[in-house]
Amino acid sequence: MSDTLRDFIANARWFGGKGRDWTLTGIRRVGELPDPPPGLHVTIELAELTYAGGGTELYQLPLAYYSEHQERLEHASVGEWHDDAFGHAFVYDALHDRQAMGLWLRAFAEVTDGRVTRDRLAFHRVEGHELDLDVHSTLFSGEQSNSSVAFGEDSLMKVFRKVTPGVNPDISIHEVLTRAGSEHVAALYGWLDVVDDEADTTIQLAMLQQFLRTASDGWDLALSSVRNLFAEADLHAEEVGGDFAGEASRLGTALAETHAALAAHFPVTTRSAAETAALADAMRGRLDAALDVVPGLGEHADALRATYDALAALGELEVQQVHGDLHLGQTLRTVKGWKIVDFEGEPAKPLAERMLPDSPWRDVAGMLRSFDYAPRVVMMTGFAADPAEGTEEQLSYRATEWSARNSSAFLAAYAAHELTAEEQTLLSAYVADKAVYEAVYEARNRPTWVGIPLDALARMEQA
Repeated sequence: MSDTLRDFIANARWFGGKGRDWTLTGIRRVGELPDPPPGLHVTIELAELTYAGGGTELYQLPLAYYSEHQERLEHASVGEWHDDAFGHAFVYDALHDRQAMGLWLRAFAEVTDGRVTRDRLAFHRVEGHELDLDVHSTLFSGEQSNSSVAFGEDSLMKVFRKVTPGVNPDISIHEVLTRAGSEHVAALYGWLDVVDDEADTTIQLAMLQQFLRTASDGWDLALSSVRNLFAEADLHAEEVGGDFAGEASRLGTALAETHAALAAHFPVTTRSAAETAALADAMRGRLDAALDVVPGLGEHADALRATYDALAALGELEVQQVHGDLHLGQTLRTVKGWKIVDFEGEPAKPLAERMLPDSPWRDVAGMLRSFDYAPRVVMMTGFAADPAEGTEEQLSYRATEWSARNSSAFLAAYAAHELTAEEQTLLSAYVADKAVYEAVYEARNRPTWVGIPLDALARMEQA
């Protein structure tokens, strides 16, 4: 069983430890879904992984144990073994199985507003929506770090694959904003957690929310707008039918209103002068480490350090709950406006760090970097390979024009005022820190793209 599960985890697209040496050091069952039909048991297992260089991680494995082989689930087979509770079983990834997923949905439907515990699994519901039980489940194939299952066109369940003891900000923030009536998030319908005896704390396993079936991905919309611009060789960004500036402005308003709602329902605190200085020191430290990976950062190092010095000099700063990992790919455009999704924060950071308040300008910086990336990605992925469509220099000019136009529209709508010197210093520092992170990421994963953040840093110095 252990070897089989290890192979299953190692080959899963949601496994974040690829390329590292690790051992499966534990597997424990934390609950079984209630009321299964004869011949089926659906469990939730937690797999503990220990890495050779130190550190452990927990991964959630929802498994369907069948007493008979299921040919329809052959693509989702995990293995075949003897289970102490169920006997000989054919085991499958439960998220692929509509019969198994129906147990989740019915368990949520039993709760109206509050909590019902079944075999240590606690199902929570937020009132205001009646679940449709006469639907089939569909597992999304695109997501990587988590797994998402749609129930018809009614609801969507996100299953957290790598789990951490404690409160998941994606659930806590969605709950608060849903109860507050925010128009800029998908409404939370419920969530699933378990009290883990070994950790003596709650582990949140999944969240059920509104399915925005007709929504369009913000990143995809931005790329379409850029392609539209590049196809019109003689027109400026504001003259093209696919101009994105109006959407960028509406997105800025949506983020401002979301930040205001978060400030109204979560604590707003003051970061001390010493904490601000520590933030600047952390940025300097990331730059120093990045210089070893991306030598091209060297020519920008003095300007970057000056930006961080200016941040350190700001002293006390107000901080609050924020998104923490915002970019165009974390937004959806619906017929009723923009929705912001995935409030987990940066997945690589420890949960406790992701829960800390921060400056709203971190989110703004993430969006500005995303606006800069969109046109460069279109260029890098081969648009206008025919020289007749435009030279690289012309396309670069138009890419800069698109980025500047949409960044300005977004920022003007978000701030609704001329930025103060303090706000501009904060924003510049967060943008610079993000660009340094991007440079390291690209150098390690897509070396031909490292010029995107490096060029952005050069333009910052010229501004």
